[in-house]
Amino acid sequence: MAMAIRVFLLLLLFFSSSYPTFSLYEDQIGLMDWHQQYIGKVKHAVFHTQKAGRKRVVVFTEENVVASLDLRSGEIFWRHVLGTKDAINEIDIALGKYVITMSSEGSMLRAWNLPDGQMVWESFLSGLKPSKSLLSVPFIRNVINYRSSVQTSLKVDKDNLVLVYSNGCLHAVSIIDGEILWKKDLTTEGIEVQQLVQPLGSDIIYAVGFGNLPQFDACQINAKNGELLKHDSATFPGGFSGELLSVSSDTFVASDATRSILVLISIRDGSISFRQTYISDFVQDFSGTAVLLPSKITGIFAIKIDTFTVLIRVTVEGKLEVVDKIDQGVAISDVLSFSEGQQAFALVQQGRNKIQMTVKHSHDWNSGLLEESIEMDQQRGLVHKVFINHYLRTDKSYGFRALIVMEDHSLLLVQQGEIVWSREDGLASVVDVTTAELPVEKDGVSVAKVEQNLFEWLKGHLLKLKGTLMLAGPNEVAEIQRIRLKSTEKSKMTRDNNGFRKLLIVLTRAGKLFALHTGDGRVVWSLLLHSLRKSEGCESPIGLNIYQWQVPHHHAMDENPSVLVVGRCGYNLDAPGVLSIVDTYTGMELNPLGATHSIVQVIPLPFTDSTEQRLHLLIDSDQHAHLYPRTREAISIFQREFANIYWYSVEVDNGVLRGHVLKDNCILEVADEYCFNTRDLWSIVFPSESEKIIATVTRKSSEVVHTQAKVIAEQDVMYKYVSQNVIFVATIAPKAIGEIGSVTPEESWLVVYLIDTVTGRILHRMIHHGSQGPVHAVFSENWVVYQYFNLRAHRYEMSVIEIYDQSRADNKDVWRLVLGKHNLTSPLSSFSRPEVITKSQSYFFTHTAKAIAVTSTSKGITSKQLLIGTVGDQVLALDKRFLDPRRTVNPTQAEKEEGLLPLTDSLPIMPQSYVTHALKVEGLRGIVTMPAKLESTTLAFIYGVDLFFTRLAPSKTYDSLTEDFSYALLLITIVALVLAIIVTWVLSERKDLQEKWR
Repeated sequence: MAMAIRVFLLLLLFFSSSYPTFSLYEDQIGLMDWHQQYIGKVKHAVFHTQKAGRKRVVVFTEENVVASLDLRSGEIFWRHVLGTKDAINEIDIALGKYVITMSSEGSMLRAWNLPDGQMVWESFLSGLKPSKSLLSVPFIRNVINYRSSVQTSLKVDKDNLVLVYSNGCLHAVSIIDGEILWKKDLTTEGIEVQQLVQPLGSDIIYAVGFGNLPQFDACQINAKNGELLKHDSATFPGGFSGELLSVSSDTFVASDATRSILVLISIRDGSISFRQTYISDFVQDFSGTAVLLPSKITGIFAIKIDTFTVLIRVTVEGKLEVVDKIDQGVAISDVLSFSEGQQAFALVQQGRNKIQMTVKHSHDWNSGLLEESIEMDQQRGLVHKVFINHYLRTDKSYGFRALIVMEDHSLLLVQQGEIVWSREDGLASVVDVTTAELPVEKDGVSVAKVEQNLFEWLKGHLLKLKGTLMLAGPNEVAEIQRIRLKSTEKSKMTRDNNGFRKLLIVLTRAGKLFALHTGDGRVVWSLLLHSLRKSEGCESPIGLNIYQWQVPHHHAMDENPSVLVVGRCGYNLDAPGVLSIVDTYTGMELNPLGATHSIVQVIPLPFTDSTEQRLHLLIDSDQHAHLYPRTREAISIFQREFANIYWYSVEVDNGVLRGHVLKDNCILEVADEYCFNTRDLWSIVFPSESEKIIATVTRKSSEVVHTQAKVIAEQDVMYKYVSQNVIFVATIAPKAIGEIGSVTPEESWLVVYLIDTVTGRILHRMIHHGSQGPVHAVFSENWVVYQYFNLRAHRYEMSVIEIYDQSRADNKDVWRLVLGKHNLTSPLSSFSRPEVITKSQSYFFTHTAKAIAVTSTSKGITSKQLLIGTVGDQVLALDKRFLDPRRTVNPTQAEKEEGLLPLTDSLPIMPQSYVTHALKVEGLRGIVTMPAKLESTTLAFIYGVDLFFTRLAPSKTYDSLTEDFSYALLLITIVALVLAIIVTWVLSERKDLQEKWR
């Protein structure tokens, strides 16, 4: 029998070692997480459609992304996300193989390899005076099909230049290696350059602009050496508004100082001449001012007047004539050279459910090259921009395709009257996120419906076994992945028992709502909020935040949950607010509420009515509080809790923190029982000469704290101070507001506060001398963690503060707790001076944080992890135990049993701790965590230019088996162990029998 036990233990050790660890294998990708890549709203696009190589379009976007897209599918070939302080200004393609980008207001010029996106060279362009930035790439960049034979004869060497005007200087940069061949300072000539023109085949560069508003200047510069050949100037009596358009190589258009006269400027024969025309002469009923619109159509320019755009042609005689008058909603593309001597451009006009695209000759307005009508989803909004490209049909005629940028920031490719592909790039600009539960399973339909027979089930588990033992081939690994994705049922539109399936409701900068399924990241529905549309009277509509409006519990089968979207008609705080209620299951806008007041602050109240709609207070710029929903039931609930409502506001510019309470009903011209006056209860003014507010953070109102008591070494108990009315505030010295290193350690300090928001009492204050921002912080339970830069140590630091309630410190007798003779259930009041103590500690941290969040679970039992978004656009999970302020260098045995780690000066970073694995969430801006029903698991959503979603188990999955658990391996293990026991028992019996016969 001893042999049987030994064999049993050996087999158990073998099979247990073959189980997967907590690492992520290749065939597990996509089971618990998903990653989506975007680029943002396109600002400019350049096509590259030569016969050789892949057809692509190179774009740069408002999210500061330069990317190359497959013209056939819209997929990303390559992309680069530049820093927020290195904004892209212009882009072009040179020599058919380099992508030239100009950024940082013309200070940085880069060349990228067109096929793979690798950087070829980078040049820094210096200057003395900030100015308009201009990029001019030679005509060789746009080698088109009819001139493809010429390309081979063109000389490609350092004489191929890129011209850049920035910081008051004109630079000539070699396309090959980025060397600055010459530089001409034009500030000495007293000219602010507005346009650069180099006629085809000419060695002369014309730099034209304004010396001062009444004076027009034109400089002729030698393109080979930068020598100034000639400088002409002329004065226009009416002055200029500062706008200048190029109509041809020697003709320009400007407007006078009153914007009521168009001035045609000619620089022929070495002289400057002006010809003025009143706009009222060719535009009837003109009043007000006109704005010149950039246009690259030869001989034609556009002006914007009120709600329409006027296209004007410059005739050979130098006269102006109106070509067309179109509505403001029409998008006009740049000019496209599609055949020798022929140019075309596109007009895209919005209809109700369609867009009308017309391609015209630039010289013959009445003849249309193409006219198409395309079905368009209303949820995409209006057309904002259009870029066109041509291709050669089988009958040798020219066809046209259009890249269209919509109001919701989506990108479409239209060809032959159809949408070839589309990209939802509005998801690159998420501004707020909330979650919604999916509907419950209907009666008679099982969530775990079996969709395969026994043979397929056994085959699947055998494949999983081969994958676990690393015996599966590439095709079998792919099949395992397909089976796992199918068996998880993660994409169903119903709730699951573990709470993994939810809807992510995200609001984008374009004012569009998306519902994303947490299972696979697909868009369930999308809604462009009409309340935030310009057609509804908003001049500059923006979306601000999303709040939970109705979360049905008792009426889950009868009522759908809904969210409240808060917007504003402009960027000013006193602009009118916009409210909209949206059904989270259907994506329908239930009740757009046009608020007549401004919205400065939204305060969700902890009260709901009989339909489970949550009450909200909206504070306007006049410090009036407005109650929503505006119902009799809501006002009756609100009146009962009138005296218990407190809130605070932060005035960052003034350095003031204020606490507020309600006073009485508003006295307005029209009686409004849902409007209330407010009064200041307290205020804290930070001295402007020594402190500047840079960060504030509070606890989540939905956070669950499992226990207030914390058992420490020697069986002692400490009680967490878990008041919801505590705010963390960080201030720095005014001199230290700039970049890191802009001040000396003696001139900089960081001060942190814990403040009660009901009474304004400062619970804790601490100073970090020689430290500087930025500060990123997270507040959870009774502790706050924040990061800053230590100037003396030249490293980032991460500090933790824990706050404890001393008024309950005598509750350490277990029998008193059991018998109820304690004060733990007595209500907490901010007006009774709390007896609190704090513990703090600081650690060095090697990464720069862009965002910090903390995991959250349904009951608050599971240990917590900090999710730190690093400067490398990845997310690191750090156990909170590393940030325990009670850590010591030599912990006692009792402290070791408690789980206290030995003190080190820096926080550890392990490669396995990256929750984003090897992926990057480019442009990372925020991390949102939400609990699942399963206590061990938390859900994390990371957003930036990319989106990433995953499930985390900070204390491992102690309450469930993982989805990739191999039941087949477990069954085989049990059968093998039983057989081993039987065989060894038989062998043992035989051995005993043989010994007895001896």
